[in-house]
Amino acid sequence: MSWCRIRVYWLKSGMTVAPAVKLDLSQPPVVHAQGRGIHGVRRPVDDFQLPQLWQLHLYSYHAELEVDGQTFQIAPGLVSLVPPAARIHYRYRGPSTHLFAHLRVTGRRPTAGNLRMVMTPGPDLPAITDLMQSAITAAATRPERTRADIWSVLLRLAGMPPAASPGRDAAHDHIAAAMSYVEFRLSEPLSVPQIAAAIGLSSGHLTRVFVAATGETVVGYVRRRRIDHARRLLTSSTMSISAIAASVGIPDLQAFNKTCRAVTGHSPRQLRARG
Repeated sequence: MSWCRIRVYWLKSGMTVAPAVKLDLSQPPVVHAQGRGIHGVRRPVDDFQLPQLWQLHLYSYHAELEVDGQTFQIAPGLVSLVPPAARIHYRYRGPSTHLFAHLRVTGRRPTAGNLRMVMTPGPDLPAITDLMQSAITAAATRPERTRADIWSVLLRLAGMPPAASPGRDAAHDHIAAAMSYVEFRLSEPLSVPQIAAAIGLSSGHLTRVFVAATGETVVGYVRRRRIDHARRLLTSSTMSISAIAASVGIPDLQAFNKTCRAVTGHSPRQLRARG
């Protein structure tokens, strides 16, 4: 079953619609932990509670999440926001990686927005991915940046239009599915036929709806997201340029340099020097 089909089932099935959650976003949360979690390696299940902390997860895998007895199908690109003290049970399908933050909300006037226990960021997924990765990168040296980034993620999620609105366009679902597929595979070879097949469309149809909705081609989007990620690594880490090139799926240094210049107007070394 493709990511798109799983996600549409979650949005439209009356039995699995995620409940709304409320928290005070008038000030930034206190972030107690953040990182890249890897689960499902030694055992296919996890059971736990965090008595005083909210849990924010951005997923890159398929799994089943059970919260206080209610079950959700997790898929790449979905976000979960689980309240403190909830009983959590995960069923994995193998090694599973996600970005996470555990946080405490200090305000006492909860507001709803459009926050739900499980959400799809849709076209906001790239921005939310960048913020989560930035929060993790900054944790050791700039905890205030981590706090601001996680706050920004929550504000973005709270400000999204309702996911299950009656007039939701199917093309929106296809584009969000394609973006999610790309986001978590930037280090791998990617082609339009591969992305289209993963979400159940033909290459031509994906190309048409993507250009119509975003103004850029699928190939252009993949190239831009690779360089967005490379720029973040160049300016926030000491990784070698060759390692960064490989990590964003452009291992050939000449091609990486050419792509950097085409997208940003600068070479990788210039981007690193500019900070």
